[in-house]
Amino acid sequence: MFHDRADELDALRAEHERDRFSLVIIYGRRRVGKTELIKAFCENRNHLYHLASQDSAKVQQEQLVEELAAYRDERVPRIESWHDAVDYLGEVLAQDKRIVAIDEFPYLVESSDTILSAFQRLVDTQQAESTSTLILCGSSISVMESDVMGHESPLYGRRTAQIDLQPFTFASASEIIDYPIEERVRSFAVTGGMPMYLALFDYDEPLETNLLRNHLSKTSILYDEPEFLLRTELRNPSRYMSILEAIANGHTTPNEISGQTDIGSGPLSGYLQRLRRLRLIQRVVPVTAIEKKSKRSIYRISDEFLRFWFRFVEPSRSGIEQAPDLVLEDRIMPELDRFVATTFEDICQEALWKLAKNGELNGSYGAIGRWWYGGHEIDIVGLDDRTPTALFAECKWTTTPVGTDLVEDLREKAREVRWKTGERDEEFVLFSKSGFENGLRESLDDRWHLIDLEKLAAVFQ
Repeated sequence: MFHDRADELDALRAEHERDRFSLVIIYGRRRVGKTELIKAFCENRNHLYHLASQDSAKVQQEQLVEELAAYRDERVPRIESWHDAVDYLGEVLAQDKRIVAIDEFPYLVESSDTILSAFQRLVDTQQAESTSTLILCGSSISVMESDVMGHESPLYGRRTAQIDLQPFTFASASEIIDYPIEERVRSFAVTGGMPMYLALFDYDEPLETNLLRNHLSKTSILYDEPEFLLRTELRNPSRYMSILEAIANGHTTPNEISGQTDIGSGPLSGYLQRLRRLRLIQRVVPVTAIEKKSKRSIYRISDEFLRFWFRFVEPSRSGIEQAPDLVLEDRIMPELDRFVATTFEDICQEALWKLAKNGELNGSYGAIGRWWYGGHEIDIVGLDDRTPTALFAECKWTTTPVGTDLVEDLREKAREVRWKTGERDEEFVLFSKSGFENGLRESLDDRWHLIDLEKLAAVFQ
């Protein structure tokens, strides 16, 4: 199942159509759709797709050469090393204009100390004699960023394009999640934007049924997915898992994480940095702060599915083994909407970027994010330096309509935001799952935007 990725496909087409050799690096987390992107791009084009294995170097060499020979419809040549195998690959690339894609390239890298130097020689040779495209793709972000593209890599500086493939946004995921808007938000909160996770759900069934079949079933690939993901990148993932569980349960500052996991602040810094590099967590600072200098940082899990798994599945393993339906009924569903509220804030932030881009807000915002200081916190603040204009937004995933109390509260908190005070224009946005009290819209001036779920759905159409 392939969806969207129009920008990435356009970039690949443009790169391949250039009158020169192209080396394209594609990487990103497992299940993000790298292979489907490659196959969609290669369709109806002269290409060879090779999926590397975790076998020995000799077996991998033989597998690649056999596929190359079959592609050329000729006898398999005799090879003695990776340099021989890669030289044969060079012969294929030098003939006409074609695409060769090697998927899970990190498996090759990990099998041999000479593979990268062999590919360096290949690329240097092809730059003078070929107009083909070589794609190297991998799920191990650490290998792709350090060993393949890093400063010390033999391939450093030789790529002509790279695609760091990201999970779907809510807008893109909405094309797959076939639920009404309220249940679509809840569904996104438990799968995130990973295409394969989204495709596992049967949207003719209720969300609860999908949770039982996928997140809470021992036979589902999602049940052990986070552990598998971490073992792909880390030799000893236990401490990383404890950090992720702590963050998922609301311990978001370094001191809180350290206290919850019994990991000292020194080692913890290294663990957090590694998890950030792997895109599993992100460091967040107030939108008005300078990221590199701010000490008011918190950490959050980057992926909604992982946040759900470490919040509900990992702590309930024993119960899930015995009675998954009771875990769903007694543990998950009573707390689900409180969990979804954080996802709702992210979706509202995405909506504001779209509204700003479409000129539907008063400001043209270059920064949108959370804000907090002391005991004050605002869900979303937007900053437009040029006018200047500040936007203040609250996002309420509650069962009651929003009224004047929230309006006055937001006005008060906006006064605490020390950014271009006295010279800025201001506008306000209220997002509400349950709508707004009667007469609230009429009582506010045109600086206020009130967005219920129906209007939010229209933003993402």
